[in-house]
Amino acid sequence: MQYCNHCAANVIFAVPPGDSLARYVCPACGHIQYENPRLVVGCVAEWEGQILLCRRAIEPRLGYWTLPAGFMENGETTAQGAARETLEEAGVAMRMDAPFAMISIAHINQVHLFYRGRMNSPHFSAGEESLEVSLFDPANIPWDELAFRSVSLCLDYYLADRAKGSFGFHEADLAPL
Repeated sequence: MQYCNHCAANVIFAVPPGDSLARYVCPACGHIQYENPRLVVGCVAEWEGQILLCRRAIEPRLGYWTLPAGFMENGETTAQGAARETLEEAGVAMRMDAPFAMISIAHINQVHLFYRGRMNSPHFSAGEESLEVSLFDPANIPWDELAFRSVSLCLDYYLADRAKGSFGFHEADLAPL
């Protein structure tokens, strides 16, 4: 960041008085630009035992499979964001069951929150950010072609809980590789 988003003056990177972390501070107007982690919300969407995956049409990880998910927007709840992303990426209306897995990825300033959900119908279609969408039996999930470690971890948790017949809430931290 080079310029203040309030007055357009040049900013400096310094620890503001009373703070403990360096921030972009405007010496002209005093505005402090806080940067906080971004929240990615998504869903493990299921239809008759199969799990919905989307092949990404955008970077990062173009061409790899993922759960429908994306950045939460202002003015929506996490469940609304997960439902919106599933509709946008896979053309699927959802019934959200419960939050399922929260994965902190501090080194990229993101938190991934996945819900469990049921598809309202077996119909789906690739949205603008998906090359294709498909339902997978657990035995056929393309593990080596999954886009993100958070998705792999979430699916591991999901399939283990499903096999036990009881779903819990999972929390994890992913460190850099």
